Amino acid sequence: MSKLMNSVRAKASQLGKRIVLAEGEESRILHAAVKIAEKNIAKIVLLGNPEKAKEVCPDLDLSGIEFIDHKVSPKREEYAELLYELRKAKGMTKEDALKLTLNPLYFGSLMVKAGDADGLVGGSVTATSEVLRPALQIIKTAPGVKTVSSCFIIVLPEGSPYGDNGVFVFGDCAVNPVPDANQLKDIAISTAQSARVLADIKEPKVAMLSFSTKGSAKHDVVTKVQEATALVKETNPDFDVDGELQLDAAIVPSVGALKAKGSTVAGHANVLIFPDLQAGNIGYKLAQRFGNAEAVGPICQGFAAPVNDLSRGCSDEDVVDVVAITALQASAK
Repeated sequence: MSKLMNSVRAKASQLGKRIVLAEGEESRILHAAVKIAEKNIAKIVLLGNPEKAKEVCPDLDLSGIEFIDHKVSPKREEYAELLYELRKAKGMTKEDALKLTLNPLYFGSLMVKAGDADGLVGGSVTATSEVLRPALQIIKTAPGVKTVSSCFIIVLPEGSPYGDNGVFVFGDCAVNPVPDANQLKDIAISTAQSARVLADIKEPKVAMLSFSTKGSAKHDVVTKVQEATALVKETNPDFDVDGELQLDAAIVPSVGALKAKGSTVAGHANVLIFPDLQAGNIGYKLAQRFGNAEAVGPICQGFAAPVNDLSRGCSDEDVVDVVAITALQASAK
């Protein structure tokens, strides 16, 4: 594990945040919950039946873990009423709302909305869309942000000359397939915030990436990145952002000085914003596989309260990391 993730876990352990794990009868989640409790990383709530959990992991000591069996919880009626009020304008009935509280991802999102938990983690056995849908309907986006997105913390091998001592934050690599200029603006702002909170990057330098640098090529997709850069500067005048920049111009000082003279970002970027999901997904996997980087994520960003989606191939250690990240995000809110 990198020094960065050790630091994230240590910071989380000082916060005492209450994080809901929606899939509380799954083996990896149960093993992670025990590790989280042992290291005091967060106060964990598992949604599910504790007897079924014991059957799944009979040798695991779950005595110190809080369970809520959402299917029989006395809070169901209260949460259903909250969901009904949030969604009645969209045609939801009280009966529909009560039925949806049987879904742990809806129940968990309602816990967060009601202030009974600080954040939600799910997705170990659930598709991303099923994790994000209730969060979008219930928790919604943060003030001033219209776009939920994702980022990856990229930790390059020790001694790397790039980024913030070898650390980058990439966005968006998992959620928005073809963001428009306004969505790219939101992604850039959210990713810079994630860089500060999660990667300890005190001065985010945000590069809006393209296959063009400062008008070296003409195309609609280049224009989109130029427009997004202008929107970020307009709405956040103190934001250290530049674009459009090719990758080498963004991270290599000599190339940045040649291609984007006078830029405070070019050659020194530590936050990379990709023009679309294809580029972002390919980019982080290239860094991971060819560059031997540690890639932590995807981390969701832009919600009013933190929600994170696990990979269905995650390990129990991955779950511990995501819970620690969620605790830090909750503290920032």
